[in-house]
Amino acid sequence: MDIATPQADVEVRGTSQTALKKAILEHLAYSVGKDADHAVARDWAVALSLAARDRVIDRWMQTTREVYRTDAKRVYYLSMEFLIGRLLSDTLSNLGILETAKAALDELGVRYDTIAESEPDAALGNGGLGRLAACFLDSMSNLGIPAYGHGIRYRHGLFRQKIGDGWQLEEAEDWLAQGNPWEFRRPEVHYPIGFGGVVAAAEGDRAVWTPGETVLAAAFDTPVAGWGGHHVNTLRLWSAKPTGGFDLGHFNQGQFLEAAAPEVLAETICRVLYPDDTTPEGQELRLKQEYFFTSASLQDLLRRFVNHHDDLARLPNHAAVQMNDTHPAIAVPELVRLLVDDHGIGFDKALEITRGCLAYTNHTLLPEALERWPRGLVGAILPRHLQLIERIDQGFATVVAKAQPPVDFEAVRILDTGGDAVRMGNHRINGVSALHTDLMQRTVFHDLNTVLPGRIVNQTNGITPRRWMKVCNPGLSKLVAQAIGDGWVGDLERIEALAPFADDAGFRADFRTVKQENKRRLSDRIVALTGQKVDPDAMFDVQIKRLHEYKRQLLNALEAVAHYQAIQQAPDADWQPRVKVIAGKAFPGYEMAKLIIKLINDVAKVVNADPAVRDRFKIVFLPNYNVSLAEVIIPAAELSEQISTAGMEASGTGNMKFALNGALTIGTLDGANVEIAERVGADNIFIFGLTADEVAAARAAGHDPCRYIDASPALAGAIDAIASGAFSPDDPDRFRAITDDLTGHDYFMVTADFHAYAAAQRTVDGAYGDQDDWTQRAVLNTSHAGWFSSDRTIRGYARDIWDVPVGTG
Repeated sequence: MDIATPQADVEVRGTSQTALKKAILEHLAYSVGKDADHAVARDWAVALSLAARDRVIDRWMQTTREVYRTDAKRVYYLSMEFLIGRLLSDTLSNLGILETAKAALDELGVRYDTIAESEPDAALGNGGLGRLAACFLDSMSNLGIPAYGHGIRYRHGLFRQKIGDGWQLEEAEDWLAQGNPWEFRRPEVHYPIGFGGVVAAAEGDRAVWTPGETVLAAAFDTPVAGWGGHHVNTLRLWSAKPTGGFDLGHFNQGQFLEAAAPEVLAETICRVLYPDDTTPEGQELRLKQEYFFTSASLQDLLRRFVNHHDDLARLPNHAAVQMNDTHPAIAVPELVRLLVDDHGIGFDKALEITRGCLAYTNHTLLPEALERWPRGLVGAILPRHLQLIERIDQGFATVVAKAQPPVDFEAVRILDTGGDAVRMGNHRINGVSALHTDLMQRTVFHDLNTVLPGRIVNQTNGITPRRWMKVCNPGLSKLVAQAIGDGWVGDLERIEALAPFADDAGFRADFRTVKQENKRRLSDRIVALTGQKVDPDAMFDVQIKRLHEYKRQLLNALEAVAHYQAIQQAPDADWQPRVKVIAGKAFPGYEMAKLIIKLINDVAKVVNADPAVRDRFKIVFLPNYNVSLAEVIIPAAELSEQISTAGMEASGTGNMKFALNGALTIGTLDGANVEIAERVGADNIFIFGLTADEVAAARAAGHDPCRYIDASPALAGAIDAIASGAFSPDDPDRFRAITDDLTGHDYFMVTADFHAYAAAQRTVDGAYGDQDDWTQRAVLNTSHAGWFSSDRTIRGYARDIWDVPVGTG
């Protein structure tokens, strides 16, 4: 929201139990239109949300007036995803009124947990990228950094995942069907976004772009309160609207499709997250989406600046733009275009201003995730931008020519492969873990690092403790607060004071009691979602993340098959009971990932039905993994599976959430696992497998998976069982693509790491058998996870990249 002139402070609404009860009833009547006798759970949830929102607004307006009064520099965080989850509990907790609200509802005869469950997850993201953006918004508010999050207001988001006969089924998510009480529509804030058309030269560096089609970007704002509610920032999401009204003329002539075409274009842009871009049409839509929200955000930024400042050369002193991965990278030529064509600034000066404002976070070393757009597509959709990209590329050639040692221009230019594609990732860059940044400098961005030394810096990811312990794990939060106070909620590094309590037998007993209650809650959720009963006294072994071959859910499944076969061969042995929980979505076009989901479910079907196994081993795949499900799973987890191929996971944040909530990690030395191992200590983590350098060396030498299969009867037996149809008797060849890859190419080194992984799992079994020792290790994981706070990460961005001051948290 924008309030340009100071106003008298409004009276902050009361937060007592009586005040909240009155506000809830008033909103139930006058905003929802229901009386208490006939209201359903969703009605109560909306009424409470609006009451909470009122109390956020008071602080929101005060924050905005103060930012304008001090003319503070703002951060604009551009991201295709904001996986914010449910907002009710998080907002009430940050305002310090969650327990008061529960008590007010109790007076009204309403259970808080019931109404909280009625709030849909905002379908604005998919995985770690989007959840990181949400954590960062929370931390920027907590630290008092004036900031806007900018993204797309998706109608359907990614998809709702169902499991049918073990297969992933995709259905449209409809999270906005009952409205969103947290957002404000801003009809006065809208910007034209053009595509295609023609470009004509104008005076100087300027050009006149006449788009072939245009939509409007309309703003919807959601307030994001920091801990204590002292600072409230804004998540501004863009929804596409047609530029004109419905074409009644075409409609009356029977040209129904033509009449609806502008609305269809606008609705399509904001309908789904990550449309399948394996087709030319999908590629075009994806590029339009990226440009749509990026252009709207930059136009918004410039409008705000010029309303209060005269000299655009000073824009970098007032605005820092962070691009979350390559999706908003079109911001580089777009900001140049706006400065040159709309504001009459010369090209060289516009590029200098742009470089002073923009920075880019890289999240992956996977080549397919470093976006490259066909030059022809960019020229067709964004013709003016292609002109500017070509000019930027030409200027960069002069910089590259001065590099020492010399660098091949083709290796670093924006227009790669002979100029046939536009590469989106060359800019001021930060990695998201120490290992990831080092690998960026040494591998995919090696030549760029030579040309522009010092431009690639590290900012290890973090998580917000407000949602990922205070809200999702109230039992543990209360226990920790009783031991060391609650200062860790606003400054997680204070949780280090908990470490001595690992030696306190009474505290360990209380810690186990909290974990057991969380396990019972997850057990109930597993029954509700799958019908499968599990033993909450068994070890809960969890892998929850996006389905991708490099994340190696397949390694987990293979070891599960081998473990099952071992139980079959020695049914009377003293096996450690274990519940293996797996969840995650595969992109609709990613056939191998979807086949792995089917394999996991087929293996689970056989294992869970085998009377010889009983409760000693269960496997469950939980459908439709999202933030709310994670908030139930993570507090219950005891073993955190972080088993990606070393050198391929940029950071991870699930690993941090698990450690903070007292789970021990089994993982490779990949991403932030390296730093977690350093923080929690080698005795409190289970590391196995090849290192990133060893993976690279093995690939260079010619990885031979059969060598590992021949050396491991357990691995060979697991692959043979899958290949023979032991888990798919109706279709013995169902998993041929998986077994052929394992015995042939195995790019993700599943076979190479299998033996070490299986051995580490048996070490885990032995360690878990001593519950007191295991709990001591778990407490140390919690106490040493404080460094992995997103507050610490944001302080690093503020200091090293954005040049903005921060509070103390």
